[in-house]
Amino acid sequence: MRNGYFQLVKTEKGFGVKLFPPQDNGAEIQLMELINYLDSRKIDFDMAKLKAAVAENRETVLALGNTECPETAESYQLKISEDTMSATARFYPPSETGARMTEEEFVRDLQYKGIRYGVQTKLLQAFFHSAGVYCTDLVVAKGLPPRHGTDARIEYYFNTDIHAKPAVNEDGSVDYFHLNVVNPCREGEVLASLIPEDPGDYGCNIMGGRIKPRDVRKAALRYGNNIAISEDRITLTSLVNGHVSLVDGTVFVSDVYEVENVDTSTGNIDFKGSVQVNGNVSSNFSVKAKGNVIINGVVEGAYIEAGGDIIIARGMNGMGKGVLKAGKDIVAKFLENATAEAEGYICTDSILHSNVSAGTEITVSGKRGFITGGRVQADEKIDVKTLGAVMGASTIVEVGVNPKLKDQYQRLQKEIGEIVKEIRNAQPVIANFTQKKAKGARFTEDQIKYVRETVLLLETKKKELEQKNEEMKALQESFSPDKKAVVLVRGEVYPGTTIIIGDVSTVVQSNVKYCRFEKVDGDVKMLPL
Repeated sequence: MRNGYFQLVKTEKGFGVKLFPPQDNGAEIQLMELINYLDSRKIDFDMAKLKAAVAENRETVLALGNTECPETAESYQLKISEDTMSATARFYPPSETGARMTEEEFVRDLQYKGIRYGVQTKLLQAFFHSAGVYCTDLVVAKGLPPRHGTDARIEYYFNTDIHAKPAVNEDGSVDYFHLNVVNPCREGEVLASLIPEDPGDYGCNIMGGRIKPRDVRKAALRYGNNIAISEDRITLTSLVNGHVSLVDGTVFVSDVYEVENVDTSTGNIDFKGSVQVNGNVSSNFSVKAKGNVIINGVVEGAYIEAGGDIIIARGMNGMGKGVLKAGKDIVAKFLENATAEAEGYICTDSILHSNVSAGTEITVSGKRGFITGGRVQADEKIDVKTLGAVMGASTIVEVGVNPKLKDQYQRLQKEIGEIVKEIRNAQPVIANFTQKKAKGARFTEDQIKYVRETVLLLETKKKELEQKNEEMKALQESFSPDKKAVVLVRGEVYPGTTIIIGDVSTVVQSNVKYCRFEKVDGDVKMLPL
């Protein structure tokens, strides 16, 4: 392949420009390139004839003058990319009476222009030792891109993402017993390995400037008791037979703390690992665990908190004071007169007069599968059989906003209101003092001390207000109005039920079956399943 090009040549009556058409699918001669070439050498031409000659796209000579052919040396145009990672030369042949440039001359030119790295020596040798390749972009210098490294990472050799989602049996009941939520480990077992970061290699642009690879993240193994770390600090090994879990990036190994019941015989439980209760948890007691809490019986008006999952095989009657708080998921047979919060999902047979919130979704299935009374919130989805109540018990379901973030947003609003109030109370005190001082009033030491304290308070509160506003702004950005969220009703929804999706809501006016609620065009719409 060869692009079309041009050359100044002698003619019988003077000189002209010879046009060489492209070969083997090469690019045709660019008219503007030829015009600029002639203009730069102050050679007059007839525009119409020049256009016509170029348009013919064949080998021809267009007469330009009746004088001797100008002695024009081989030349080039050089373009350096914006990122200085490449330089492209476009060569033009010498006139029939001119001389070719040498490789040494061209390399000196590049050096003069500051190009010191990546000169394509083999390409230049081929060009200058051949007939030349003209009107063609040739990359004459290439930079070396940096080799970007990789972040350090940690490989865990146990299940770090246990989901205690129960299976639904053929008869519609839910199996809350076979959940496989325990990670057993044995003494000497390798639990995790650190693959160190690769910093990468510097690159270089054609001007000789070093190019730094992207920054990489380092990492370190974090671990609790009953774990040994290798001398090179890249391997964790269990020292005991027990239970391994990952909590906030830290590996824990502990025996599961197992009791029959939580009552007066045990008192409150606070354990760094996981807790298993084979029986019931009585009212007014608490169970706190960094790992999971598994309860095979019933929970009454108690407080249960887990860094991982909470599993309650026979459900919870909270008596209006029971609380469940899980860092991951909650699975319970039923939730009645209780408060339940999970950063993951919640799965249960029924929810009755309870305040329930989940970071992802809430599934109410099984034979009963109803939500009646109270308020139920989830970030992404609520999936229920029966929603509301025949007798019109106030039932509110909400999706589209992470409940935890919403609570944080409301708390910030209240805090900002209090700070603004304090600032407004302090400003008149300082203004009044300033006015009186300007009029020559004298003040006692206690008055001056009070004003100084007020000025200090005002400055502190202004900084605090600025910080709170930044937090509020960050939270507002996380609330996407276009977020997809849905309420699925696989049975019946009763009138009086309030559906909230994001920042809009609706109240169901009549009995409806087999439907879903989504936000469409700024309103809550009821659609078929």
